Amino acid sequence: MLPDFILNILNRIEDKGFEAYAVGGCVRDLLMERNNYFGDWDITTNALPENILEIFPEAKYNNDFGTVLVPYEDESNGKSVVEITTFRSESDYSDRRHPDKVIFEKYLDKDLNRRDFTINALAMKPKDSQKSIPSDIKKWTFEKNNYVIIDLFGGVKDMDKKIIRAVGEPVDRFREDALRMMRAIRFACQLGFSLEYKTERAIKKMAGSLKFIANERIRDELIKVLESEYASEGVMLLHKNKLLQYILPELELGLGVKQDRHHIYTVFKHSVLSLKSCQNKDWRVKLAALLHDVGKPKVKKIINGQATFYNHEYVSAKMMSKIAQRLNLSNKDSVKIITLIKNHMFYYNVGEVTASSVRRLIRKVGEDNLKELIDIRMADRLGSGVPKAKPYKLRHLEYMMKKVSKDPISVKMLKINGDDLMKKLELNPGPKIGAIQEVLLSEVLDDPSLNNKRYLLRRSKELKEKQLTNLAKKAKRKIGQEQEEQDKKIKQEFSVK
Repeated sequence: MLPDFILNILNRIEDKGFEAYAVGGCVRDLLMERNNYFGDWDITTNALPENILEIFPEAKYNNDFGTVLVPYEDESNGKSVVEITTFRSESDYSDRRHPDKVIFEKYLDKDLNRRDFTINALAMKPKDSQKSIPSDIKKWTFEKNNYVIIDLFGGVKDMDKKIIRAVGEPVDRFREDALRMMRAIRFACQLGFSLEYKTERAIKKMAGSLKFIANERIRDELIKVLESEYASEGVMLLHKNKLLQYILPELELGLGVKQDRHHIYTVFKHSVLSLKSCQNKDWRVKLAALLHDVGKPKVKKIINGQATFYNHEYVSAKMMSKIAQRLNLSNKDSVKIITLIKNHMFYYNVGEVTASSVRRLIRKVGEDNLKELIDIRMADRLGSGVPKAKPYKLRHLEYMMKKVSKDPISVKMLKINGDDLMKKLELNPGPKIGAIQEVLLSEVLDDPSLNNKRYLLRRSKELKEKQLTNLAKKAKRKIGQEQEEQDKKIKQEFSVK
């Protein structure tokens, strides 16, 4: 179960007479047999930092919390680090994140007692390791696949129940680090678990403490929620447990804001359902789907008895810009999300929109954002409660986007141009140059390997001396047939006529 590089580290520590265990999220995910492991490799030991540095001279230690970073390289993981931390207990968290006092401990139970959730307060080691399990914690151990698992707080049982439960008193855990409230919901989303009653009640009670947490830490947890399989459920958990108001207060402005026409949900519910309906896995696209209508409450007007939201996409984009600044998103991520939100209302009706207008849309949003823009439009549509089938007009837009972005079949595909021919053949500009190019293209369409400058120049000399009228007519027909065939294939790909 444990990879060789972790077993090697455990053995090297035990060779020097110390206890050592894999601990935390890596143990949880190994026991759950998660293939998509998303944690870090952590080891806890009764060896002091200076002892660890003696065992691993290549390691680094530049903190006050007993954590030594040991580099490693593995075939499946590449270059990374393992965190080795001395058993410790903690007290007082004046900055609501780091302990004011850290005490290095001799016993494993003291270290496990400081951890956030029962499913993360697990330790394991090989059954045949050199150091035996201390007698005082043996009653909390069990064996699995030649490993000994130490479970002081019922974490394995909670995994079976699929619940997130705080170690000890939940309020104390959240008082130590308020971000743990978001982490509880993030783990629920990643694992498909629910929150244990006392833990959830403590989150509601302590929710206001989140305002003291750095925006960068909130951003990182929010991204992990969005990347999870249960992103929309995560947003609703954040709302239900009074945390969302400190993360995305703009989103809650849509609570109770009714819409008309094809929208059957309030702005808030529609936003969450749009996130739920988003098929794209990119967290940036998911965030755009969630916030694409965030400006609607600010622009809502009732005209002739109907709710209108004119220019809400631009207001939403401006609000997203401020959100991005608050969360310290990178410029690249910010631009992408804002672009998707600003352009999600793009106009498209089959028969009215030309290839040139589609090219303008591509230039406006960037070719890399085309698929994501359609994903947002689909999420918006499905989040409104309409049938799930992709409408014809969106399929037609996908067809047009591919058509205009694909190199057209034309003489521009040739490895020589008109200037090359005029120079080599000593001809002036005129119909003959065009006819030669078309004949060359028709031959290249039959055999693409002929599209090289040496052959084309040699062949053009032959064509110069020939009567090109009939050859040019045949070439035009060939080119036209190929253009029609290419268009037919693209239409079939998107099921359009």
